Amino acid sequence: MRKEEIPENPGKDEDMIHRERTKEIRIGDRVIGGGNPILIQSMTNTRTDDVEKTVDQILRLEEAGCEIIRSTVPDMESAKAFEKIKNRIHIPLVADIHFDYRLAIAAMEYGADKIRINPGNIGARERVEAVVNTAKACRVPIRVGVNSGSLEKSLIEKYGSVTAEGLVESALDKVRLIEEMGYDQMVISIKSSNVMMCVKAHELIAQKTDYPLHVGITEAGTVTAGNIKSAVGLGMILGQGIGDTIRVSLTGDPVEEIKSAKLILRTLDLRKGGIEVVSCPTCGRTKIDLIGLANQVETMVSGYDLDIKVAVMGCVVNGPGEAREADLGIAGGDGCGVLIRKGEIIRKVPENELLNALKDELDRWNG
Repeated sequence: MRKEEIPENPGKDEDMIHRERTKEIRIGDRVIGGGNPILIQSMTNTRTDDVEKTVDQILRLEEAGCEIIRSTVPDMESAKAFEKIKNRIHIPLVADIHFDYRLAIAAMEYGADKIRINPGNIGARERVEAVVNTAKACRVPIRVGVNSGSLEKSLIEKYGSVTAEGLVESALDKVRLIEEMGYDQMVISIKSSNVMMCVKAHELIAQKTDYPLHVGITEAGTVTAGNIKSAVGLGMILGQGIGDTIRVSLTGDPVEEIKSAKLILRTLDLRKGGIEVVSCPTCGRTKIDLIGLANQVETMVSGYDLDIKVAVMGCVVNGPGEAREADLGIAGGDGCGVLIRKGEIIRKVPENELLNALKDELDRWNG
């Protein structure tokens, strides 16, 4: 679909970034789009019909900062479990549906705050319409999900391979189908494990629709590789003003997804709150276990709700100057260390007391 074929949106300010002009969509008690804060999402990896394990995992994710959670619905027992799960958690619960339209309907009837479907996998038009009609009745938004692994053969043939253009066309075709059924409470998700394809797809679709976009790099990989791919891809997408909710997809504990998403948003100045830790990369002058100390500091500060920067430096000679942009910092030497505030040394302490000295200062800041 060429850009010139897409009608202009009258009254829209062309200078506004995409996330400021996207349609507001309510998901449970949260609102996305329209310039609202970008929300962090994850997905449970427990059996959804195992209510206890699923709830336990969601509560851990909530504590880490998860704001929307998705759970798979592979069978009717899982759909029925939604009612019990929802009564014990505090964030919107999204049903992930693959093929059976009856499971989508049941999940909504049992309390899903949003459903994720690929209408192309649901089957005949009347089945999609049955899902849409239930969504209307239950006032549940639909996330239209398309990824590179599920792109229609006709679009692969049209473009010669899986392409960003094909992903966008597939998603917009499905959006129009649901619009024709009289429903416009939608979120769009177009994902690929190919970072640059994913970036291009989001750039294209942001020009063609004002529906909110859920962004992420799918099948990103393990915690190390997945974080790098996600940080690069999400940084390029979010940095252009595109994206209303995000997920960092990692092969591992989903709590790691939340930690990474928060850090990506803070790095892009799209999220405030929480302590940012910066540390030097070590060199031949380092005479303390800086790597171990930095990791201890990072773990410790996670319990503080302070919007400040903390520096962990390995040299008392250059440390104070290099930590000047941080609110607080510590630097270690040969058996001794210093506590730093705004680049100025405020106290000298033995090396083994650096962590406690920093904690005492943070407690004072925390009031």
